[in-house]
Amino acid sequence: MTQHLTYRLGDVPLQSGTVLKDAQLAYVTYGTLNEAGDNAILLPTFYTGTHIRNEALFGGGRAVDPARHFVVSVNLLGNGYSSSPSNTSAPQDGPRFPGVTLFDNVACQYRLLTEGLGVTQLALVFGWSMAAMQAYQWAAQYPDMVKAILPYCGTARCSAFNLAFIEGPKAALQADAAWNGGNYTAPPEKGLRAFGRVYAPWAYSHDFFAEGLFREMGFATLEEFLRDWEEDHLKLDANDLLAKIWTWQHTDISDNSLYRGNFKQALQAIRARAIVMPCNTDQYFVPQDNAAEVAAMRHAELRVYDSPWGHCVGSPGRVPAFQRAVDDAAAELLRM
Repeated sequence: MTQHLTYRLGDVPLQSGTVLKDAQLAYVTYGTLNEAGDNAILLPTFYTGTHIRNEALFGGGRAVDPARHFVVSVNLLGNGYSSSPSNTSAPQDGPRFPGVTLFDNVACQYRLLTEGLGVTQLALVFGWSMAAMQAYQWAAQYPDMVKAILPYCGTARCSAFNLAFIEGPKAALQADAAWNGGNYTAPPEKGLRAFGRVYAPWAYSHDFFAEGLFREMGFATLEEFLRDWEEDHLKLDANDLLAKIWTWQHTDISDNSLYRGNFKQALQAIRARAIVMPCNTDQYFVPQDNAAEVAAMRHAELRVYDSPWGHCVGSPGRVPAFQRAVDDAAAELLRM
């Protein structure tokens, strides 16, 4: 595991009209930037992910290889590494952390890449879930800089159904009295456990549970599997989880001064080559939404992956066959 670095952005104006004080991006680089500054590959992070989880997406002899590419793995604002409710000083600590959009995130990442690292062009932006959403955002926000994107299990905006689903675990967390409006003195354990348990079934599919595929993950029973989701969420900060939910629910590549809500125009403005890879059983980001996006994009191909693993088919390294499919798609885009 490579130690992360911190890029200090100073006070950053946000889309909301507020200012994020002393904003910081946590990131890691692998490999060497070439003289032209155009062999960079960007890996954003997903909802509960960090640069550590992204290390499963590249390596020696693979499509993305630090021997050939300058790999930049950047942490989402709110994930506990970059500026977040859990690490920001008053008056923007905890529940007072401002709402940050993916437009804001990508604007900050642009500064890191261009001002801090000397990158002139991105050969590829790719990732899972909220990282996929950031790939779309990058291609629409800076169309001249991005050559290719590979978003999988993610969309260019949060659908109404997707937004409604996230309200479930969010409400479960906030129902804990210890939550105290985000001003908790100790982690709201009951709320975090409820968050994990409500979230778990959405992350997979009907067939995943019907076939007992949780046993392939080492769990003897469904209850063991659900308890693991509970325990996993106890490691996370409640305010950080909710800050990223706000970001997720406000995702729309056209909701900015560039496109003024014209979603089709934002998709048509994407010049990057794209391979879009949804899973046929994903309950978050359904293939129908991706198909409509691809139809409006200039150089995009839809590749629906058939798997009972649902949204979690894209979890880095979780399903080897899917990871090989992602690697093959990345190699194809990098050859073009």
